[in-house]
Amino acid sequence: MPFAGIDIGSTMTKVVVLDEEEKILASHIGPTGAEHRHLALKVMDETIKKAGLSFDALSFVVATGYGRINVPFADKQITEITCHARGIRFLFPAARTIIDIGGQDSKGIKLDADGKVANFVMNDKCAAGTGRFLEVISETLGINLTDMGDLALSADGFVQISNMCTVFAEHEVTSRLAEGAGVAEIVAGLHEAIASRVVNMTRHLGIEKDVVVTGGGAKNKGLVKAIEGKVGFPVFTPPEPFITGALGAALVGKDFYDRGIRPAKERKKEGVTFFS
Repeated sequence: MPFAGIDIGSTMTKVVVLDEEEKILASHIGPTGAEHRHLALKVMDETIKKAGLSFDALSFVVATGYGRINVPFADKQITEITCHARGIRFLFPAARTIIDIGGQDSKGIKLDADGKVANFVMNDKCAAGTGRFLEVISETLGINLTDMGDLALSADGFVQISNMCTVFAEHEVTSRLAEGAGVAEIVAGLHEAIASRVVNMTRHLGIEKDVVVTGGGAKNKGLVKAIEGKVGFPVFTPPEPFITGALGAALVGKDFYDRGIRPAKERKKEGVTFFS
């Protein structure tokens, strides 16, 4: 009785397949392309092959994320807020606050004592405070995005970065370099600026322990440390921060199934109807 969750984000697509005991059988992470429908089918096929399963063996499929409506074989489409909350609570039963830093948006999610979503706030109007913001600045600095976290940790202090608009931040970074500021200190300043933005946004919800940082930003140790400095205590990160939404989607699918909700008699696999 395997259950699958597929999370089509703005930059990355993730799939998780679970068994009936909620053990991960397989997962997949890949870039999101323009053709969401074809991509969804491709990554799902790759993941279920890793798990040694066939497509029609899936008991329930839940799609989430930016492109969830473009998954024709999904039995349900659920918001990423709900799925991130379910996935994080599964990994961290004491979690009350989630900070999700994605490729092109960032979110703060507040959970109640039962792990349900009590409230949330989201920055999805610009790239500030997201992975895309750091990606653009890394190109300006001529360094690898994956090196930015360690570089920030090696800095002696940080350079204040006041602009969070990507275009103006690029100009400010260039100016700081011309003034002789060190690259590591500039990168540390960028992390401080992002941490301030996402933590201040989340404070509107009331930050409570345990705090979990997820999304691609959670893989950046420098950013996680900066967030810890803003909240004033240690935060947690998942073993693989990219897949928490897909994990939550698979768990939600199992929840539906356990409540007696079954998928339709047939699913459409990219224009081809096949029976469950």
